[in-house]
Amino acid sequence: MARIFSFLLVALFAQSVFAQDSSMVAVDSLKPRPSIWADLKYDGASVYKGVLHAYSEPAHWGKDEWTTAACLGASTTMLWLGDEEVGEYFLDQGKQAPGFLKEGAFYFGKPLYNYGITGGIYAFGLLTRNQKVRKTGVLLISSATAGGLIQTVLKNAVGRARPGTGRGSASFKPFSKEEGYHSFPSGHTILSFTTAYAISKQFKNPWVKTGLWALGLITPVSRMWEGAHWSSDIGVGVIISVITVESIDKYLNRERNYDPYLAKKKISWNLNFSRQTIGLVGTF
Repeated sequence: MARIFSFLLVALFAQSVFAQDSSMVAVDSLKPRPSIWADLKYDGASVYKGVLHAYSEPAHWGKDEWTTAACLGASTTMLWLGDEEVGEYFLDQGKQAPGFLKEGAFYFGKPLYNYGITGGIYAFGLLTRNQKVRKTGVLLISSATAGGLIQTVLKNAVGRARPGTGRGSASFKPFSKEEGYHSFPSGHTILSFTTAYAISKQFKNPWVKTGLWALGLITPVSRMWEGAHWSSDIGVGVIISVITVESIDKYLNRERNYDPYLAKKKISWNLNFSRQTIGLVGTF
């Protein structure tokens, strides 16, 4: 089932990749390309700087961003108030859910399998010299890394009891090493929805976007079927995913040059003197 999830994501993404404007490819072929090793080093720096940017971005938020954050916080509180009722409903529904679906969704949110998908997308873009796929791979890896580190810190610091412990949604044991107290937020949700959301940004079709989001939400729902997370754990995981992907995507578009046709062209101007003319030469 995990292979089916991977195939669906790659197949949808391939549709976008090979629909690129052929004229752009023709123009690009006239320009000298850096080596694969140079691209790899550049991308490593992009991942590192993208992760740092995701963590520093809140320091630059304005009134609108903080207002949105406050609304999301209020929504999370509402989910928390209904956690136990919602949890019982999903536990009951989980008894009837297909086993193959639960298993596939579980593995899709595991770091080993998830990074296999994101790493595969990046490797394809790097080796085929496809800028769009390569940039998407960088976005996937950096977003998953940033979100994964956030959830690791929060899980240990908050120490919220999982539904399966029978302790209730308001039971906390901060910095506990017990797995039963690592409920908040959902790591499976962050990895699975980060992957789906980052890939969805490569499409303009709202139906394709919605389909990818739905695919990314199967894993979070399956975790509630298993009694591994509360609904508020899932909600915060989705919020972290969206904010992280949006932040890093804007950074890559603004600061890292992955699309020479859309990126702002830099021109260096120089005075050119000869016996008969004086001219201003722009180098692109």
